[in-house]
Amino acid sequence: MTVARSQNSPKYDDPPVIEVVCGVLFKSIQGLLAPHLGLLWEKFRPDYSECQEVAPLVPVIEKFNESPEIELQLSDKPPLPRIWFLRSDGSIVQVQRDRFLYNWRKIQPEVDYPHYPEVIDRFQKHLSTFRAFLSEYNLGVVEPLQYEMTYVNHIPQGLAWATMGDIGKVFPDFSWQTESPSGNTPRFLSPPESVNWQTSFAVSDMSRLHVHIQTAQLRQGGLPVLRLELTARGIGANASLDTMREWFDFAHGLIVHGFADLTGYQVQRDIWKLRED
Repeated sequence: MTVARSQNSPKYDDPPVIEVVCGVLFKSIQGLLAPHLGLLWEKFRPDYSECQEVAPLVPVIEKFNESPEIELQLSDKPPLPRIWFLRSDGSIVQVQRDRFLYNWRKIQPEVDYPHYPEVIDRFQKHLSTFRAFLSEYNLGVVEPLQYEMTYVNHIPQGLAWATMGDIGKVFPDFSWQTESPSGNTPRFLSPPESVNWQTSFAVSDMSRLHVHIQTAQLRQGGLPVLRLELTARGIGANASLDTMREWFDFAHGLIVHGFADLTGYQVQRDIWKLRED
């Protein structure tokens, strides 16, 4: 792993991040049944006072030298829903037979992003609680297949951009040209009304960075935003929970450097307050 660690990564006083997800995909724990999830909630309930059932996530395993694959783990048991344990500040603990995730979410505009060290510490703490629960009820152990980390950013209209013709200010690779290729006449096409762009980067033989940029609107107020999602998936050479933190430190550096590569320097400096010390 060659990406600089998080302490050497660019830092911002006012980053546009609105959600961070840390997760581990593991071998399906067939002994984990619906009644156990109620018992597990009791472990989290002092802080996560609400719960919700949602559809389980389909596992996608990164394969290198080929496209990502969906791996289905066959079972004679009926599918178990994914359970959300919800905290009043917007945080979520997610559990299903083969996956454990923690989400930090910014649901109030005045709330500051707590930054990576605090988020990853919360994830590790909650995963330890889950592992202890599995041990207590003799359900099995977490055998990791893949780790994942996602950062979701909202860049609202009115700060870094006013119209879609300004998209190049935010994402220089998408700079919109006003003249035709010959340079003699105005372009026939006006600036796009929406953007939906996805790509991926293989950054090592163990990890891949997925990028999704799209136009969206905030649920409250309908303000247009540019939504930038960066997801790192992979696993270290030693697929062990003992080295899990090393992979997440690497993934965080990868995401932060990818964010800096994809976004405009002036916006980083003036809007998100890039620290240049």
